[in-house]
Amino acid sequence: MAEKEKSELIEKVIEVKRVSKVVKGGRRFSFSALVVVGDGQGQVGLGLGKANEVIEAVRKATEQAKKTMHGYPLYKSTIPHQVTGHHGASRVLMQPSPPGSGIISAGPVRAVVEAMGIHDINVKALGSRNAHNLVRSAIDGLSQLVSFSDVARRRGKKTEEVSTLEF
Repeated sequence: MAEKEKSELIEKVIEVKRVSKVVKGGRRFSFSALVVVGDGQGQVGLGLGKANEVIEAVRKATEQAKKTMHGYPLYKSTIPHQVTGHHGASRVLMQPSPPGSGIISAGPVRAVVEAMGIHDINVKALGSRNAHNLVRSAIDGLSQLVSFSDVARRRGKKTEEVSTLEF
């Protein structure tokens, strides 16, 4: 069953950077890879791997991303409410969209929401466009999401009374 679970995960390589170190004989190159892994059902994880070869860096990042997977609430094919995530100088504004509108987003954040299983969302990157910070701010925004059932339980109401998201 473990092999079946691994094959169902969505892996997205966001960025591979070549980093050089100057030594006596010349330059030594190493690589860092930023990878997002999701199950398409509301879970997503982020990993950063560093190695002397690209394939090894991606493998390390994927393993780390699988370990850091967390679940976030979804509402149909979008998010329950508007949220803003922050990390470093990057801010990401995420808004729910009507069905069929698709993912309107920049590249790094698009990879996160696709791996998570969101099909309709509007995302605006504010501030820095650094891929690492954008991805981390997107995950920060997702961690702020609260499902309609949690809000209803906290208020002592039914879920239908609380869900005001209509398109």
